[in-house]
Amino acid sequence: MADRFNRKTRSRIMAAIRGKNTAPELTVRSFLHRMGLRFRIHVPGLPGRPDLVFTKHRTVVFVHGCFWHQHPRCRLARMPASNRRFWTKKFSGNRERDRRTARKLRAAGWKVLTIWQCQLDERRLRRLAGHIAG
Repeated sequence: MADRFNRKTRSRIMAAIRGKNTAPELTVRSFLHRMGLRFRIHVPGLPGRPDLVFTKHRTVVFVHGCFWHQHPRCRLARMPASNRRFWTKKFSGNRERDRRTARKLRAAGWKVLTIWQCQLDERRLRRLAGHIAG
């Protein structure tokens, strides 16, 4: 299926997407804060600048967008129809960087948790809170 936007418009749209303070991240932060959990965000001294850092629990949380991090078997993780070579390289690089970052954090004694964009329902968020506090 062809892209409905021309290259210039598509480029502008994609360039406007940010990696911090995304809607899924704000949803997770709001929920966990209401549950009484306190955290820091985007701590620069840690590998990968985790989205949420719970220093008291020595736990970090990454809130991954299903598209950008290619959540396996997820309907939101579709490969774009055009420029497949670029996107394949981009997505595999993102996944490899995620693995490296998690390895470094675990080696430094941190518990690493990931929640995916498609998993932002109350049941899973409560389970995430339990993994952090427990």
